[in-house]
Amino acid sequence: MDPVQRVSSREVYRNNWMTLREDAIRRLDGSEGIYAVVDKPACAVVIPFDGARFHLVEQFRYPVGMRRWEFPMGTAPELADVPPLELAARELREETGLIAGSMADLGLTDVAPGFSSQRGHVFLATDLTQGEAQREVEEQDMRTAWIERGEFEKMIASGDITDAQTLAAYTLLLMRERTL
Repeated sequence: MDPVQRVSSREVYRNNWMTLREDAIRRLDGSEGIYAVVDKPACAVVIPFDGARFHLVEQFRYPVGMRRWEFPMGTAPELADVPPLELAARELREETGLIAGSMADLGLTDVAPGFSSQRGHVFLATDLTQGEAQREVEEQDMRTAWIERGEFEKMIASGDITDAQTLAAYTLLLMRERTL
């Protein structure tokens, strides 16, 4: 038996990217409470890597009020359920214009399990060919850059890269490299 049981649920808000629901719950000891849960479709996080450099995107992130460097990533609009590999290839092409000759599945992350159901599929993109970016309107301020691996790690250490999904994806890449 799960330590928390859903008693009822109601949708509070919905847009093309997420829903917010409020669940009445009962804990193992019988006490009651509520959970607010953000439901989002799975996202794809892509690590474009040429063997020495990562291709990063930088954009303004409204919720934190800052520009942030991160790996290309995203979800499908209108809460669509797109196969992870297809979603990863699409996000890579949209945000950077890159097309990967190879996409290796590195693993799965829970984006923010304290309040969201969203999971992230992480892919390593190699054998890259440059094309034209096809950004969405929300991404019009996006910049991209190839960053040497050593510089990337310095950006993490200095706090210039703080995006949790980027950090988790890099950890999965390091784990893969250790096992190869």
